[in-house]
Amino acid sequence: MDALDPDDPRPPYIQVANNLRAAILTRKFTPGEKLPSGPQLADRYGVARMTIQQAIRVLRDEGLIVSRQGSGVFVRERTERPVGLRPHIERAFGESVVTIDFAGFSGETLHGAIAEPIDKIRDGRLRPDSLQVRLLVPDASKPWALPARVDDLTDSPDFRQRATRIMERHALAVVDAVNELVNLGLISSATAEVRTYPAVPLFKLYILNGTYAFFGYYPVQEHSLKFGDETVGIWDLMGKDTTLFEFSQQSDPDARDAQFVRQSQMWFESIWTTVAEEYHR
Repeated sequence: MDALDPDDPRPPYIQVANNLRAAILTRKFTPGEKLPSGPQLADRYGVARMTIQQAIRVLRDEGLIVSRQGSGVFVRERTERPVGLRPHIERAFGESVVTIDFAGFSGETLHGAIAEPIDKIRDGRLRPDSLQVRLLVPDASKPWALPARVDDLTDSPDFRQRATRIMERHALAVVDAVNELVNLGLISSATAEVRTYPAVPLFKLYILNGTYAFFGYYPVQEHSLKFGDETVGIWDLMGKDTTLFEFSQQSDPDARDAQFVRQSQMWFESIWTTVAEEYHR
């Protein structure tokens, strides 16, 4: 029996979900494989069947598994599986050396996903040897081609100011949280930096520990915003509607997934070390 940790304050169904998620993400359960039945899992973890049902619901909501009526619960096939970022960020923090590279619009999703692992470092439940976070965001001091005004497709300085405030609220909060870990003596080596570059990304990219890449497109949608007394229609990039797809280096080095991770890292480094500039408040 895989006994749960009695000292873990989290509900049993969360502990079970975390255990099963780790097994799926580390390929102990492979894509397309059927999970053990509810009764089998209940016996395995020493919990009620209702607890297993709650754990399965969590993983289904994350897009990791799919229920097939009359057949059971299966790990989703990679080609059909959009993923949520949070569990993968938490898994990355389980390594001794943690690196997170982000390229996108504001870092809002990363800010939310990284909060719990950082809290665990503060509580002593996680203790990586080193942590490096790098964020690439568009330079809002220069006109943008997108987002743009709906009426004439021109740049909106008001929108860029608004985007800067959102970026600072999230990306700079990540930097502050990482720096706090060093100041408190909770981690020996930790750095976080935001750099801007002269382009607006139409996608978001996360590279975790140089091993996993998560990529998704920003859909363009009309968004009405009020600036002063004027309501302006903006063709906006909607990050919350982005579907992320996972690519893993932990496969045949010549496989498509591994090549995508390497090329993504190469692209990120090329921007970071050439045209990107350190952001100052």
